Amino acid sequence: MALDTEKIIADLKEASILELNDLVKAIEDEFGVSAAAPVAAAGAAGGDAAAEKDSFDVELTESGDQKIKAIKAVREITGLGLKDAKGLVDNVPSVIKEGVAKDEAEELKTKLEAVGGVVTLK
Repeated sequence: MALDTEKIIADLKEASILELNDLVKAIEDEFGVSAAAPVAAAGAAGGDAAAEKDSFDVELTESGDQKIKAIKAVREITGLGLKDAKGLVDNVPSVIKEGVAKDEAEELKTKLEAVGGVVTLK
């Protein structure tokens, strides 16, 4: 069954607002979807989140050439033991610290980058 797009558009142009409203409700019921509301909510939430972001996750994306120094830096930052810190460095990308303030996140990023690591703040 092929849809005649031009005929559908012509029919929509001729329909009243009430008929279009009924059509939207019928489509929502038939396919279990909601028209347009999630798009508006997602746009508003995205704008607020970018403006109000005050906590960051520090993620090590590459450990670099100096793995031993990176492990020592991770141990210093997290307080983890040698085995756990090595696991984080060996299994990149891995989150080193979650929910830290911007200043602290920048400081941690600087420490890890000083030993050759590549860090992403999320």
